[in-house]
Amino acid sequence: MSRLIVGLGNPGNRYETTPHNLGFLTLDRLAEQEGIRFGWREAEARVGRGELGGRAVLLAKPLSYMNRSGGPVKALLRNHALEPRDLLVVYDELALPWTQLRIRERGSAAGHKGVQSIIEAVGTDEFIRVRMGIQPGHPVSDGAAYVLRPFRRNELEEVAEFTGRAADAVRLILTEGAAQAMSVHNRRAPGVDTEEA
Repeated sequence: MSRLIVGLGNPGNRYETTPHNLGFLTLDRLAEQEGIRFGWREAEARVGRGELGGRAVLLAKPLSYMNRSGGPVKALLRNHALEPRDLLVVYDELALPWTQLRIRERGSAAGHKGVQSIIEAVGTDEFIRVRMGIQPGHPVSDGAAYVLRPFRRNELEEVAEFTGRAADAVRLILTEGAAQAMSVHNRRAPGVDTEEA
């Protein structure tokens, strides 16, 4: 059975290396590692087909902008006869500390408009997510501006390591299951209740 792996982000060079595009960047890393090419456009998304962890996968990067991600995801599930339980979504999360991963099997959008759009479109919150923390170690007065600012040069090495870990988490979910991936990758940061975050 195939799995649909969706990375969330915004299209265009302006957003390419911003915190809000970590989902796209992680899928680019996965595609590079697994020899998968984003060879066509379908349902307002760039799509690549291949194999990951012994499973047939579709990698997809919606091009509808973050807040309207649900439409492309719903269409891809329908087009490929997949269910929401076959869906895995990778995205940035301002509620989690910078470079912390949090895997969840279900739950609310927690204020993330891209995830909320998917929940509304597919009619359930029962799908796996890999949440990538982007909260810096200081208060953020303007969240929208922060998530759309380009990474600074001194952050790029951390970004490369972070997307590599997120790619590993996706691979482990497919090969060993979400519970095993959670035990390996979910980390409780000091002062953060990751059960609620």
